[in-house]
Amino acid sequence: MKKLIASDPAFYRKLGQFAADEKQRGELEATVKEVLEQVRQRGDSAVLEYTRKFDGFRSTAQGLKVDPSSLKAAESALSPAQRKEIRSAIRCVRDFHKKGLPSNWMAKNPHGARVGERWYPISRVGIYIPAGNVPLVSTAVMTTTLARLAGVKSIAVSTPANREGKISQQMLAGLSLCGVSEVYRIGGAQAIAAMAFGTKTIEPVLKIMGPGNAYVAEAQRQVFGQVGIDLLPGPSEALAIADGTAKPHYLAADLLAQAEHGSGRERVYFVYTNEAQARKVEAEAERMIPTLGHAEAVRKIWKTRTCFIKVSNISQAIEVANFIAPEHLELHVDKVLLPRLLQDIQTAGAILCGHDTPTVIGDFTAGPSHTLPTSRTGRFFSGLKITDFMRRSSIVQYDQDSLKKARNGVRVFSELEALDAHGQSMEIRFPESS
Repeated sequence: MKKLIASDPAFYRKLGQFAADEKQRGELEATVKEVLEQVRQRGDSAVLEYTRKFDGFRSTAQGLKVDPSSLKAAESALSPAQRKEIRSAIRCVRDFHKKGLPSNWMAKNPHGARVGERWYPISRVGIYIPAGNVPLVSTAVMTTTLARLAGVKSIAVSTPANREGKISQQMLAGLSLCGVSEVYRIGGAQAIAAMAFGTKTIEPVLKIMGPGNAYVAEAQRQVFGQVGIDLLPGPSEALAIADGTAKPHYLAADLLAQAEHGSGRERVYFVYTNEAQARKVEAEAERMIPTLGHAEAVRKIWKTRTCFIKVSNISQAIEVANFIAPEHLELHVDKVLLPRLLQDIQTAGAILCGHDTPTVIGDFTAGPSHTLPTSRTGRFFSGLKITDFMRRSSIVQYDQDSLKKARNGVRVFSELEALDAHGQSMEIRFPESS
């Protein structure tokens, strides 16, 4: 575990190094670049080759696609209670994001012309759903539900299979309950490449969404421009800020939960003012880790990718949070402090407010998508939202009366920019003055 003190003159340099993982950047870029280029050139054969290499199973091109009938059949693998709660989560996600659906509008501008916006669903999107050690059914809910709500007609999901070439029945059932019928047994950078460039088996998409490991995030970064990308979500991370009212066993449990995902690159941060409280959190975590099903993976993150940060006051904690721009930010503080923190912390992906709002509630069922910016990209990206599955066109309609009011403005800008053809395209509409 790394321990930093915010008053250290070199604090932000050290914190930036901890958050960046720059040592692994060169390896990632080179490996992913090769995968992308091979899939671009060789299509299915390259996808199959990397699937054998990285995921450990052999397949034919036809075997990459999941039989749609098996999706519906997989629902029987879930208990009635499980199906009920997945449907409940879907409703929560739909209800939250429905409020963000944009509306078409038209109005008159100062010239009297009609202007406005029209929104359209993207016609085909690809969604990556990681598997890792566990089937992330919640990620299926948090991504495909938005696509369907936006009206996307064609949704292709790619998720890794195990060494036997199987996707868990729970994942298939979850996708079926979400209304998805096009699913591929492909993981890693090769999945991003296949969706971006297309192969004989997989029709290319226009935009790719969804979280993944560092290789998936790097692949998304490199194909941006060939396709749209949502927000480059990578391995999970969480930051907790605590004041004297925080409960150490709550803090320990919440931090360990975010260390559980299994990629080995998760990051956990704890920002505190009270040293005795920090020792209690550390002791609680050490007590809990051996009891966990993924204890080995969690302990690795706790020892190597967890950072305890001592600050002097809440103002300093705010500065640290805005610097890290965490994917998940938990505020274990007295409720009277919450308004200030919500006002001043402006880079977090999701903010979980108060002692009784663990990140897990946002991970699974609260409503906002848990696909969120990581690795400090929260400074300029936001979490996945309904408009990420849509695009907009601006609408402009002038008539002779409104065009007259804009005439001088066009003339001035044409002269300023020495673009006489621009000016002529306006003046030709007023033959009586030529």
